[in-house]
Amino acid sequence: ATVHQAFLALGTHYGKVYLLDVQGNITQKFDVSPVKINQISLDESGEHMGVCSEDGKVQVFGLYSAEEFHETFDCPIKIVAVHPHFVRSHFKQFVTGGKKLLLYERGWMNRWKPSVLHEGEGNIRNVKWRGHLIAWANNMGVKILDMISKQRITNVPRDDISLRPDMYPCSLCWKDNLTLIIGWGNSVKICSVKERHASEMRDLPNRYVEIVFQFDTEFYISGLAPLCDQLVILSYVKEISEKTEVECCARPRLDIVQPLPESCEEISSDALTVRGFQENECRDYHLEYSEGESLFYIISPRDVVVAKERDQDDHIDWLLEKKKYEEALMAAEISQKTIKKHKILDIGLAYINHLVEKGEYDMAARKCQKILGRNTELWEFEVYKFKEIGQLKAISRYLPRRDPVLKPLIYEMVLHEFLESDYEGFATLIKEWPGDLYNNTIIVQAVVDHLKKDPQNRTLLRTLAELYTYDQRYGRALEIYLTLRHKDVFQLIHKHNLFSSIRDKIVLLMDFDSEKAVDMLLDNEDKISIDRVVEELENRPELQHVYLHKLFKRDHHKGQRYHEKQISLYAEYDRPNLLPFLRDSTHCPLEKALEICQQRSFVEETVYLLSRMGNSRSALKMIMEELQDVDKAIEFAKEQDDGELWEDLILYSIDKPPFITGLLNNIGTHVDPILLIHRIKEGMEIPNLRDSLVKILQDYNLQILLREGCKKILVADSLSLLKKMHRTQMKGVLVDEENICESCLSPILPSDASKSFNVVVFHCRHMFHKECLPVSNTVSPVQFCNICSAKHRGPGSAILEMKK
Repeated sequence: ATVHQAFLALGTHYGKVYLLDVQGNITQKFDVSPVKINQISLDESGEHMGVCSEDGKVQVFGLYSAEEFHETFDCPIKIVAVHPHFVRSHFKQFVTGGKKLLLYERGWMNRWKPSVLHEGEGNIRNVKWRGHLIAWANNMGVKILDMISKQRITNVPRDDISLRPDMYPCSLCWKDNLTLIIGWGNSVKICSVKERHASEMRDLPNRYVEIVFQFDTEFYISGLAPLCDQLVILSYVKEISEKTEVECCARPRLDIVQPLPESCEEISSDALTVRGFQENECRDYHLEYSEGESLFYIISPRDVVVAKERDQDDHIDWLLEKKKYEEALMAAEISQKTIKKHKILDIGLAYINHLVEKGEYDMAARKCQKILGRNTELWEFEVYKFKEIGQLKAISRYLPRRDPVLKPLIYEMVLHEFLESDYEGFATLIKEWPGDLYNNTIIVQAVVDHLKKDPQNRTLLRTLAELYTYDQRYGRALEIYLTLRHKDVFQLIHKHNLFSSIRDKIVLLMDFDSEKAVDMLLDNEDKISIDRVVEELENRPELQHVYLHKLFKRDHHKGQRYHEKQISLYAEYDRPNLLPFLRDSTHCPLEKALEICQQRSFVEETVYLLSRMGNSRSALKMIMEELQDVDKAIEFAKEQDDGELWEDLILYSIDKPPFITGLLNNIGTHVDPILLIHRIKEGMEIPNLRDSLVKILQDYNLQILLREGCKKILVADSLSLLKKMHRTQMKGVLVDEENICESCLSPILPSDASKSFNVVVFHCRHMFHKECLPVSNTVSPVQFCNICSAKHRGPGSAILEMKK
């Protein structure tokens, strides 16, 4: 037999040749000879066939053309091989093998000319033609002929000469145009044809053969075929019967091995069941292969077995059989362009069903996202399936929300399931799902019905507010948020501009978070006026104060009409900020403020108001009598810087030794201490008098030192500036063609450099022609720039004269 990509050619013992398709159906039949067919050969195109038989007949003919060649020899012809490119006119060649290896070439007038390629070493047992190389086997070994040079380039002797070559024939196959695989007996050799270097040729062929792999097998070889970088070996096996202890034929084996330099590694091994294997010999089996489809044909006397390389579909079948759905799905995704039998979706659905059967509902629901994708029908089918087993909650998290969107009924069904058993889960879904996925009215009504049973349930109330927000019923949502004191209330107001809805809810907002509420009201006073806010807070003065205080901090003038009211509010709720308010406010009625402060005995505030109203003596008296704080009194007197106040302070302190000590320690820089010392009564004991007097003297000395230091600094600065002015006035001034006369506005230098000229240049960099300079009216010979003021007798007061 021989194989082409499209068909199998099979020769029988009765001289017939059949063409079979890959399913084994006979497509053509040829009666070639009355005796057995020894060899069939096809060219690479599959259009021409060569056949030889035991009675010496050789035929080469076209399967689809009338072209035909007949020859009959006087001895059996065991081998025929047509040129791989026989279809081309200049490659009309074929070889036959019996006692000799003959090459037939079509020449002039379509005559076939034979030539002997080899003879004398027994019968030719096998021939394989690939490209420009012909390999054949006889009783002595394997030869390779280069058809370009018509030279034999190698002889590979057979290893075990004890085996009969007719019983254990040689198997040859070309892996590619330069690699020949030889199997004979139990020995395998892989030979590579290589180009010889020009320097090594001499009288040698330009090619040579190198054996790259060589190893022995456990069984006899009936056929060989390449499989990527591995080998497929059809082995003839003999074993000893357990019953009779006699050696008998076993089933043939099909092994895949990985060649190594001196051994091999078995990848897989299969025993084949063929009819009559007990009576078959090694020569009764053949292995042919189709390169295009990786199909391997095992031919025995009664059966033809087709083996093919496992593909990804087979692998997925095996994974599904072992219930390894995850791996099957991954394999299908990786090979989705090559698999033909399986679909990713079918595998995915089987995986989901498998997970559901195992009770892994969450995993099954998660896989739905990836497997179902955008198929809405499948999504809805799976949701109903989860509903039937009571696992809607499991799939809820993975339902699509955008592209695709399922029917609203699906989402409503899931929400009702949660509403019946899990309020928190229901609230989570409402928050996560867009409001347009379901009928909002239906869900709102369902929540309202549940609130009738549990009116104070905060989760349901919060969820109802979100549903109202989706439905743009912001007023109702705001009421719920305010009742719940929810943190999102301010965000809701800003987002949906609900300021008109909160005009009568300002107190609620302030009670919830006064700081945020005030900031919001002040930021949006164009929408809710200050007057409106103050009016709403009339019954809550503490909140009114918070609002007005922040308003005053932002702008002292915006709430000026409420400054009088704020005096009472500060006095009642925030006394520490009363005095800063009185200081900063320019609209506060001082009489009203003084009245309130005096009623509440606020000394500091009263002192400030008295001083601001011009009654400094009363303010000082209050400090001395109410506060009895000499330091504060002295500080007040310093602020006012009034001699009469100092006199009053001295008079008040003259009979109080502690006050005298304070005055002596502090007034030295503002009032002459002698005024105080002269008034101290004889015999009065004054605490720390000595230290106070020492401090007065030290302060005096310090003042003297400061004055002397200042004087030195002034003198040094004056001298430095004088030197700088002198250096500046001594510097030259650049005069070039670009400078102009400030009077006549013509170039200051004449165009003819040989002419004489007279130029006046001031230190202020203004320049004049001598004749353009106005005559001074003063008797003084010093001239001044007319542009710069003559009164500023600085660097421009002097002149430079240039003459040529």
